[in-house]
Amino acid sequence: MLSTYRRCAAGAATVALALLGTGRPPAASADTGGPELSRFYHQRIEWGPCEGVEMPADLRCGKVTVPLDYARPGAGTLDLAMARYEATGKKKRGSVLLNFGGPGGAGIPLLAHSGEDFMGLTDGYDVVTFDPRGVGRSSPVSCGEGTDQFLEATDDSDDARDPRASLKLLRKAAAACREHSGPVLPHIGTVNVSRDLDVMRAALGDDKLDYLGFSYGTRLGAVYAAQFPDRVGRMALDGVDTLTDTPSEQGLAAARGQQTALEHYLEACTEELTCPFGEDTRSAREQVVALVRSLDENPVPTADGPELTGEDLVGAMSQALYSEELWPALTEALSSLLLDGDTRRVRELAGGGSAAPYPLRADPADGDRKPGRDQGGGLVAEEDVPLDNLPAALMAVNCADDPDRPSAGWITEEIGRLRAAYEKASPVFGPYRLTQVLMCHGRPKGTDFVQQRVRDVDTAKMLLVGTRGDPATPYRWTVETAQRLGPSAVVLDNRDDGHTGYGSSKCVHRKIDDFLLYGSLPDHGSSCGPED
Repeated sequence: MLSTYRRCAAGAATVALALLGTGRPPAASADTGGPELSRFYHQRIEWGPCEGVEMPADLRCGKVTVPLDYARPGAGTLDLAMARYEATGKKKRGSVLLNFGGPGGAGIPLLAHSGEDFMGLTDGYDVVTFDPRGVGRSSPVSCGEGTDQFLEATDDSDDARDPRASLKLLRKAAAACREHSGPVLPHIGTVNVSRDLDVMRAALGDDKLDYLGFSYGTRLGAVYAAQFPDRVGRMALDGVDTLTDTPSEQGLAAARGQQTALEHYLEACTEELTCPFGEDTRSAREQVVALVRSLDENPVPTADGPELTGEDLVGAMSQALYSEELWPALTEALSSLLLDGDTRRVRELAGGGSAAPYPLRADPADGDRKPGRDQGGGLVAEEDVPLDNLPAALMAVNCADDPDRPSAGWITEEIGRLRAAYEKASPVFGPYRLTQVLMCHGRPKGTDFVQQRVRDVDTAKMLLVGTRGDPATPYRWTVETAQRLGPSAVVLDNRDDGHTGYGSSKCVHRKIDDFLLYGSLPDHGSSCGPED
């Protein structure tokens, strides 16, 4: 799925890490899973200044080393990039780990940019985040040109309507991802990231994992609860992901949600004199569809980066539609593009491309960076993070979490029907969301752990927050996931719009903070309203 914590505004700075300083000793009581894993559980994290563009002076960076393959701990290692704000309160509980979603979202630039939203938690915690394996500075995966080849396989061109041509492009894209990603690719996925979380917990010195996950980060939290139920501390999951919907169902749900959000935006836009589409909402919808298709057929050249495509525009709109607070920025970006031919503001919103639910780079139009390949276990520098890392990691994680693969015969028979269904769900977002169904063709079979074994967890109480008007993670997913997890799950109903609630609702923010800091849970089924 394509989703994340919603309050990450455009232009989040990227970072390089300086690994200096000292950290607390690890928890001595942790079950290390045997002597081969013991050395990972008994490491120390060294914290030092974070190097990069506009990095906060009080944000400290470090790394933790994990096995490349948990089945063979001696076969290689990975260094995972981490960052923290130290606790300021007198009574310190330990650390709370944050995951902002994606999958494929790098945590460090998001915490650097949005740290003020989490300062309340420093009353009791070190606030910590990380770049998951395969993401950001933690051995980033890449597909090189494979991502573009893949998207071509699902567009509306004559070649893409030939199933044989689509299959060929899909297989080429899978091969390109293998070629450019290095040894981490076979070991990416939520099950392994969950095990990484447990190593981080021990290295931070905590007996239990206190955790706040947004969007995809809720899937990660649920998987951790299934793998390590006795180590779950206070866990809050905001914008709850599905554990059961097929990729086809997920893609359709997301396309419908984004189309609804687009309709709401255009209704508001056409009431303003600054709206570049005029005053008629129906005409505005038609103009948006025509603009996206026009950019796909004839991308707009830019002075300082790659051409602007329809995919880029869809990515920009996807980002802005997660929050009404970003609607004025979207109107300004569209006006600049249509009236002046200026692509910069669209680029800033689009961030990492159509797969990016939020921007990851201070200058997303920087065309000088090239896809890289990290063959070692060390952290990579900012300039070596591939431009396509977010969509490449998103595809890799979702495929690793899904045991099914669309066969050649199934694609040949179903691609026409699917394209029509996605087009009906959203003529703007549907064609790009179709990748959710086809992207795993040509890749190794994934695990069935998420679908089959994440259920009936025996953990401490967990807080699950669902937002009624969420365009990325429908509210029903919160209800369904809570039922699947069992009595441990407590649901908070956020009766508002937008993706997740922590960054937009004072009520949700307060209830999550109260739970994490004081253990105070709302009643199951209680709600927050738009006015709260």
